[in-house]
Amino acid sequence: MSVKPVPEGYHTVTPFLTVRDALRAIEFYKKAFGAEERGVAKGPDGKVMHAELKIGDSIIMLSDEFPEFGALSPLSNGGAGMGLHIYVDGVDAAFDRAVKAGAHVEMPVTDQFWGDRYGKLKDPFGHKWSIATHTKDMSSDEMKRSMDEAMAKMQKTA
Repeated sequence: MSVKPVPEGYHTVTPFLTVRDALRAIEFYKKAFGAEERGVAKGPDGKVMHAELKIGDSIIMLSDEFPEFGALSPLSNGGAGMGLHIYVDGVDAAFDRAVKAGAHVEMPVTDQFWGDRYGKLKDPFGHKWSIATHTKDMSSDEMKRSMDEAMAKMQKTA
């Protein structure tokens, strides 16, 4: 029997977040994004060395900060250098739930030229998230026309 190169339940890319106060972050992600806790491993000092959460069909890993090993959160680094994107059925309700849990709105949910209803948040731990519901399948030509129209509107209001 052979071992799968990507373990069951994982995807090829699995985000790993470093946060300040991992236990609080886990509770936030449960409330904000409906995350399911898959496991938490703590070190002798009680800090979270490794945790896994499942959001929808995807797994994210996280740990507390460990500055002695160069593991710093966006709160210590001066901001997040990347973001996480979640597709959901019902973006407005999901977005509102995250805001009520403590996320900061960076861009309200609106219909976008690429066929998604989409909004952006920053969590209390400094990580950036976008949430969307795909509402329209578009060809490359349709998306280009829609993008050109959106950019022209933006230039008029600037």
